[in-house]
Amino acid sequence: MPRPDSASFLPGYALQRGSELDRVQLTRYMQRAYQELGAPAIAHLEQTVQQHFCDRSPLWWALSDPAAPRVGFARAEQSPAGCLWLGTAVDQWTGSSQAYVLLLYVEPQHRRRGLATALMAAGQAWALEQGHTSMGLQVFTSNLPAQQLYNKLGYSSQALWMTKPLA
Repeated sequence: MPRPDSASFLPGYALQRGSELDRVQLTRYMQRAYQELGAPAIAHLEQTVQQHFCDRSPLWWALSDPAAPRVGFARAEQSPAGCLWLGTAVDQWTGSSQAYVLLLYVEPQHRRRGLATALMAAGQAWALEQGHTSMGLQVFTSNLPAQQLYNKLGYSSQALWMTKPLA
């Protein structure tokens, strides 16, 4: 399993830890991910990043040019191929500390190359180093490709989140 900060974790890609300079790019990737799923609103995602992005919620970028490490992503040509943003949570069933996937996103032109799997493996390595006993995530019922990936990686349903509009 690759270390989360390894220089090369998948042939043709490099993994780089994100920083405070990446808030805008992280927000863009969250908005892109939700837009692809047809979310009716995305403006609130900036607030989510502002509230939850900190040292305890690490971010990694998958760079498609391993020879060119970057700091921040101010220009469009510096856009990474994908990212993984993790947080921590308490498993409400067991009470144990767990890593939690806040965002896994891969640019469409980089999909189906193993990048999401490599990002998840890097995140799992980080979670183990932190002493977490499990990793959790939420996936939308309409996102069948993500469900297939997570099932392939050994994730299984623990709960069903149900909502009801109150309008």
